[in-house]
Amino acid sequence: MDYITELFCILDDFCKKFNESLEKALISDQKTTMKKSALSLSEVMTIVILFHKSGFRFFKYFYCHMIIPFWKSAFPKLLSYNRFIEIMPRCLQALSSFFHQVKGEDTGICIIDSTKLVVCHNLRIIKTSCI
Repeated sequence: MDYITELFCILDDFCKKFNESLEKALISDQKTTMKKSALSLSEVMTIVILFHKSGFRFFKYFYCHMIIPFWKSAFPKLLSYNRFIEIMPRCLQALSSFFHQVKGEDTGICIIDSTKLVVCHNLRIIKTSCI
């Protein structure tokens, strides 16, 4: 629970700065207004990051069997799974900006995947010519 609080505080501080800079950069349109969600952007981002760190394969299973029963106290205004899926794309831009901001410096170390890539069947290797 302590890790969740720390992660949320970092994301909440980032979201405050991100929203300020986004409001300055964008042209406001008074005609269209987005419906406010009960969950803040930083709460949505926290749940998404927790899913990727959890090791669960399916988000629905993670949300319904981990977030709702065990972490309801951490997220008091928790939404249903369907509503959360509807608002989750809203955090994409902020999440990618956050990851860009917190990424480490380039170390110069590159990793190459050297697994074999089968292009054609072994019987056709002789007939296939590569330029």
